Amino acid sequence: MTEQTSLSGGASSHETENFAALLEESFGKAKSLEGRVIKGKVIAIENDVAIIDVGLKSEGRVPLKEFSAPGSEPSLHLGDTVEVYLERLEDKNGETVLSYEKARREAAWKQLETSHEKNEHVEGVIFGRVKGGFTVDLSGVVAFLPGSQVDIRPVRDVSPLIGVAQPFQILKMDRSRGNIVVSRRAVLEETRAEARSELVSRLEEGQTLEGIVKNITDYGAFIDLGGVDGLLHVTDIAWHRVNHPSEVLTVGQPVRVQIIRFNPENQRISLGMKQLESDPWAGADVKYSIGAKVKGCVTNITDYGAFIELEPGVEGLVHVTEMSWTKKNVPPGKIVSTSQEVEVIVLDVDASKRRISLGMKQCIPNPWAALQEKYTIGSEIEGEVKNITEFGLFVGLTEDIDGMVHMSDISWEKPGEEAILAYKKGMKVRAKILDIDPEKERVSLGIKQLTGDPFEESISDLKKGSTVTCEVTAVLETGIEVSLAGGLSGFIRKNELSRDRAEQRSDRFAVGEKVDAKITQIDRANRKITLSIKSRETDEERQAMAEYGSTDSGASLGDILGAALEQVKGKSKAAETSVEEAPKKTKKKTTEAKDAEEKPKKAKKAAKEKASEE
Repeated sequence: MTEQTSLSGGASSHETENFAALLEESFGKAKSLEGRVIKGKVIAIENDVAIIDVGLKSEGRVPLKEFSAPGSEPSLHLGDTVEVYLERLEDKNGETVLSYEKARREAAWKQLETSHEKNEHVEGVIFGRVKGGFTVDLSGVVAFLPGSQVDIRPVRDVSPLIGVAQPFQILKMDRSRGNIVVSRRAVLEETRAEARSELVSRLEEGQTLEGIVKNITDYGAFIDLGGVDGLLHVTDIAWHRVNHPSEVLTVGQPVRVQIIRFNPENQRISLGMKQLESDPWAGADVKYSIGAKVKGCVTNITDYGAFIELEPGVEGLVHVTEMSWTKKNVPPGKIVSTSQEVEVIVLDVDASKRRISLGMKQCIPNPWAALQEKYTIGSEIEGEVKNITEFGLFVGLTEDIDGMVHMSDISWEKPGEEAILAYKKGMKVRAKILDIDPEKERVSLGIKQLTGDPFEESISDLKKGSTVTCEVTAVLETGIEVSLAGGLSGFIRKNELSRDRAEQRSDRFAVGEKVDAKITQIDRANRKITLSIKSRETDEERQAMAEYGSTDSGASLGDILGAALEQVKGKSKAAETSVEEAPKKTKKKTTEAKDAEEKPKKAKKAAKEKASEE
């Protein structure tokens, strides 16, 4: 018994050791499975968890939500074999800790790394929105999709893209941080580049294509032709005037266009929409003949005129000079307004240049023709002062025509700047018509012409060269101002005050002093009279020499004038002379003879002095 017991006890000890070794070996193997993906079998589904047997001493529980894609129900059944991630052999409850999501993520990371290295596209599903972009499920791995990488063009509504499996390009990934950034735009650009190359190879001028308005600018719109963009210039949108492309087109609008020009080298494409319609200018020169009266609508107003649409696509210009007979220097916007219907006459047509010149004023009678019938030059009128400017008055003649009184034609006596101050807007005035010019559309009026010119009346008795007596009214540095009979004013320059240079001083005259001077100039335009004392003295000398001697005799002016005075005195005292005075006369004759001998010497001396003065 003892032996048996001993044998029995020895066998039991050996079996225990073998079991412990096997257990240790099995546990060691199981321990090495932690952190790895292993296969398991679904043995039960209870509430919201799945019980999975992975061949270890205990089963594991995995939430059902890990088996469902975002936004969808889980598709899991009893007996299904699934791959799970072994996190720990057992938790505090003695159960194996498994994760289906981590298993998918682990497998996905390896696949994504391979795809990233090969620059391959990966498939994913947009399932959420976050700050700056969206979240994408890449087979269990959550990636970030920036908003700028959703599409080639900004997308206002992303809802049609959510929950739809589609390709993405991995831009950046960091496994240690668990970050992946993807782009849908990169995939679209690759596809677009391929489609662009294929499309460009098939493009040719004159071809008609369908496109979508991609962008709108001030000068036109860019049209997406399915991989390649073309420019639709604003002038090629329609035959009629389009001020801005946004008046006709909107972003995203499908349009039908024609290729006008195509440069394969730089791949620039010019498109047109109006070319798909008939040209309204064809036959315009026949339809709108010169002199034809038509109606149109004002489409645009500029500084130089207004554009009138005669029919869709056909516009003509009414120049500002052809808008009104009477409204000159008036902005076109003061005469017509946009969308206003007007009647015009065709003045000129150039269909090749797509130009039509129109006139508005020709549709009404010319008031200038009627004005010439009503008024004549020299007739007097009465009208209201319509406007006062720096150069004159505008006086109303008719409802539409004003005449102008230049400031120089307001008063005979006062300067224009002073005379114009007496008039106010709205005053009634009388004036005389001085000139009518229908071509320049001007009427010249005069107020001072209603009366005679006092200057002309005052100088009627004055002539150039006549000597007059005048009174000094002002002594100036440059000469003296004088007053003549009749209130006329004159001026004697400093160098005209005397023959003698030493006497050419204005300060030797005093205000109120009477002087005799010769009129040298009558300036009717400036209403001025110029006089000269020097000229008067010269004339007197010339006259005396003509009467009493000459410069050739050697006599001086003093000698001649003295002799003349002595002659006058001699005649008056001749009757009183007696015989007793004979000895005195003899003595006088002796003196005169002596003077006669000295006269040539004095004359010679006077001639030298005169020559030096001249």
